[in-house]
Amino acid sequence: MKFQIEWFEKIASTNTLMRDRFGQGSKIESGQIIAAHEQSAGRGRQDRKWLSTPGTNLCFSLFIQTDAELMAVPSLTMAATLAVTEMLNAKGIAATPKWPNDVLVDGKKICGILSERVERPKESTVGIIVGVGLNVNMSSEEAEAIDRPATSMLIETGQAADLSQTLEALLRLLEYWIGEWNKGGFSSLREVWTEKAGPIGKTLTVHDGDIRKSGTLAGFGDHGELLLKTKNGIETIWSGDVS
Repeated sequence: MKFQIEWFEKIASTNTLMRDRFGQGSKIESGQIIAAHEQSAGRGRQDRKWLSTPGTNLCFSLFIQTDAELMAVPSLTMAATLAVTEMLNAKGIAATPKWPNDVLVDGKKICGILSERVERPKESTVGIIVGVGLNVNMSSEEAEAIDRPATSMLIETGQAADLSQTLEALLRLLEYWIGEWNKGGFSSLREVWTEKAGPIGKTLTVHDGDIRKSGTLAGFGDHGELLLKTKNGIETIWSGDVS
């Protein structure tokens, strides 16, 4: 895959800009990346804000042209999550993926990923925008101000990192894991994902709005959906916060 990176000093949201360009008919090729040194209106799952002060977080959106169905979007997110996890592991950070779209270090969030499918029906053009927010140079004080446990590469290693160099280090792994996803969707990721996000049988509680379900991890479905073993049997979970 050939990546083309466009950097901005400050924008509202890399995902929004990518989606707007696509919707306006601009030519966007697979591998196009929009990255920002500062993001003022980023968002995560359930419309949570994902803000980035200058030089603190790596915020970027990657466009993948694909005919994959809507149900395949979660597993592409998981492929990107594995790429981030491996990049952090290579830097000595004990990161693990958390279903469905986070990377954690000792229970603290270091990265969140949000993907969305876009299409131009008249042109039969379909793609997925993968938005990544990785805490790179966030300080301990900034992390403590967040309403959920958070950490960063700086906190974990004691060393600041250049955002563009961090992105470059991630690209090779993104290319590999997206390539695996292209081969067979989640089935190509299942073994590694289950190993890193498991183990099977661990106790989980899933929150989705006012709904709360508890049980043990029974595995993952054909598209990466979580299979939760409860007193009522195996339940399929497509979204939610896991604890």
